[in-house]
Amino acid sequence: MARVKSGVTTRQRKKKTFRIAKGSYFSKRSRWRQVVQQVERSLRYAYVGRKDRKGDFRELWIQRINAAARLNNLSYSKFIHGLKKAGIGLDRKMLADLAVTDEQAFKKLAETAKACLPAGRRPDIAA
Repeated sequence: MARVKSGVTTRQRKKKTFRIAKGSYFSKRSRWRQVVQQVERSLRYAYVGRKDRKGDFRELWIQRINAAARLNNLSYSKFIHGLKKAGIGLDRKMLADLAVTDEQAFKKLAETAKACLPAGRRPDIAA
């Protein structure tokens, strides 16, 4: 039986890894051992970064909602609590978009949220 050689397969696998390492400094793009280590590290950080970005956007949306809610005499937590009591199921991304683009619609949402808060917690009623 003939011996199976794997030169083509190995070269293809290495080429793929070297392509990912393109742009790295010094021997991290040209020496196989360093390339493998660099690519593994880079891919690991890229994966974590994709997860972190989602949290960063949520943080930004909350800041925008809070700023718009305070313009309507509500804190962020009271605004969200009032919306939940009212049964309005908009997510933070949509609320932040409304806060930036359509102030009148956000104002109506804030009034709805105020109306659904308990009497002692309403900002317009002095307790």
